[in-house]
Amino acid sequence: MPDHKDASKVKGGNARARALSPEKRQEIARTAASARWDNELPMADYEGNFNLGDRLISCAVLPNGKRIVTQATFLRSLGRSRSPKAGTGVLSTVDGLPFFLQADALRPFISDDLLESTTPIFYRTKNGGKGMGYDATLLPTVAEVYLKFRDAMLAERGAVPKQYAHIINAADILMRALANVGIIALIDEATGYQKDRARNALEKILEAFIAKELRPWVHTFSDDFYDQLFRIRGLEYPKDTVKKPQYFGHLTNDIIYKRLAPSVLDELKKITPRDNKGRHKHQLHRRLTDDIGHPKLREHIASVVTVMKLSDNYDQFLSMLDRAHPRYGETAPLPFNDTQKGL
Repeated sequence: MPDHKDASKVKGGNARARALSPEKRQEIARTAASARWDNELPMADYEGNFNLGDRLISCAVLPNGKRIVTQATFLRSLGRSRSPKAGTGVLSTVDGLPFFLQADALRPFISDDLLESTTPIFYRTKNGGKGMGYDATLLPTVAEVYLKFRDAMLAERGAVPKQYAHIINAADILMRALANVGIIALIDEATGYQKDRARNALEKILEAFIAKELRPWVHTFSDDFYDQLFRIRGLEYPKDTVKKPQYFGHLTNDIIYKRLAPSVLDELKKITPRDNKGRHKHQLHRRLTDDIGHPKLREHIASVVTVMKLSDNYDQFLSMLDRAHPRYGETAPLPFNDTQKGL
């Protein structure tokens, strides 16, 4: 929230703006535009279009993940002309507001948060052209300003000023169209960003879980873990030796690593070297990070041991584990009883 000094600056800007002639506004707009386009701008990674109500919205996603609605379609969706009048365009924000919010009648409905988020965003389109727009989340917020203004006018006068009628109607259509679908999801689908969004999220998970260097060995899999695993497999736990059946490695991969985090097992196998017999040279858990990966592993092992203790055999254990900790990439089975199976 802006402090008292910030509010004073806004008021001062408003006063200066009202004192400016149309010619001076045009000059300020042109100067600001030239300065912005001379700067190095981010290039859109994704671009696309989607239908919202009866409007076609053009959008983009920038390298930082910011979703943009282009200026032209932003205006059309609000019932405004395709582009601002000469000299009064998106850059004429000397009073702290874009031109489509500069009407004095709208001021009571513009929050400080909105005031701080109306800065236009400049970028390069994928073909190298000039792109200009707004944060996508600003669109419904601006529409809400007009609808609040409408409600106030209806309560006070019983009607809205004619010059605002078409904009209010467009804002109403816009908000209805957005009622059941998110603006972010629409842009991600239209631009193709959704296809890479999951991959980007997976990369962040692996970065958090997988260490770049081999960690020193620490005792991780407790005796309790192996004691219970032997028991539910119907085997006697050899307390005098650490030797375990070779297939226990496959069981551990299934009940531990495949359920720890998405693709973590695949990544651990890929980065862990093998000897001439094809066996891993060191334990997989030694490549987990100290701050996230290894603590999560210890937490998961403790939970798995609890499920083991509640189980009479391996099949029962696996059934309960699938419900408590399903493998990543698989859907947990639905718990049908005998009556439901016959439906």
